[in-house]
Amino acid sequence: MFQVFPTARLRPSPFFNSIMAEGCTSASIYNRMILPASFGDKDKEYWDLINGVVMWDVGVERQVQLEGPDAGKLAQILSTRDLSKCKIGQGKYVPMCNHDGVLINDPIMLKLREDLYWFSIADSDIWFWARAIAAERRLNVKITEPDVSPLAVQGPKSAAVVSSIFGDWVHDLKYFWFSETEINGIPVAVQRSGWSKQGGFEIYLRDGKRGDELWKIVKEAGQPYAIGNGGPTSPERTESGLVSCGSDSDDTTNPYEVRLGNYIDLDVADDVVGIQALRRIHAEGPKRHQLGLILEVESPDPLAFHWEDILVDGQKVGDMTNCVWSPRLQKNIGYALISRSCHVGEAVTLRRSAGREVQASLVDIPFL
Repeated sequence: MFQVFPTARLRPSPFFNSIMAEGCTSASIYNRMILPASFGDKDKEYWDLINGVVMWDVGVERQVQLEGPDAGKLAQILSTRDLSKCKIGQGKYVPMCNHDGVLINDPIMLKLREDLYWFSIADSDIWFWARAIAAERRLNVKITEPDVSPLAVQGPKSAAVVSSIFGDWVHDLKYFWFSETEINGIPVAVQRSGWSKQGGFEIYLRDGKRGDELWKIVKEAGQPYAIGNGGPTSPERTESGLVSCGSDSDDTTNPYEVRLGNYIDLDVADDVVGIQALRRIHAEGPKRHQLGLILEVESPDPLAFHWEDILVDGQKVGDMTNCVWSPRLQKNIGYALISRSCHVGEAVTLRRSAGREVQASLVDIPFL
């Protein structure tokens, strides 16, 4: 495989030196940054996540910071969820849509003060979007990218590792809630969150010059628990039914089509971007829905760069948006973004690379 050529357009995270020293062997590009995918033993990385604890460099989860008198107002205008009761120290998963109700990002919103919010974003340029909306609405708010980079600690033993660093109070954090603190003078925010269903925390480093120090602290605290490496590209995310915005959605996908309807509050104010379109979509019913796929292939056969057609009776009815080998199911599994005329239990045909046709069945999500 080719190597990525370093350029000022591509930023390393504060943990880059540490992940290279750990032996990172593959990565992808996310928010114009390097997202580690593997350290050479994907099976071990997977089972460490399922049974133990791993640490991931997820510094690519950049923060869009809203600060100023109208920060709360802009946060609500950008959010399809009701933020009126959100407390300081609370986070919320927030689908973010354009004016047509199309999903453009699905960040975690963190409320640090009444006049200070972070959106911990997926892979799209929400700084430009937020600045444009703020200017359009003539809001008194400053929108920046702060020096904040998350480090994830995930897996069933993650609480033991994180509490050994910060104290037993981390056990009391509710999901998506966070607390600002420090370790050895390194300023951080600790949140119960992460891109897996195995439980975990994200430690938001607030001084990019001290990434290697924080990595070492977590690594040493995790040694009694055999902490491993890896990245959020693990098959566990598909097994667990987590949506990857931009991978499992396209520029026409609305939140209802990818199982995010429960995170839409239709009674928020009319000035929330996309809410009027979402009301219409909800009333009419979405045209597609997301189901699981189990492929009739007995060896790993992942999806690469493109969605692949799903056929019924020779006619395209949807797309397979991802496909991975599930170590626990010992099957190839994936997601279908497919016509609502198709249902769980139905057999479909996939048009795969080089014109191959593969049989599959539609199932419920999550798989496990």
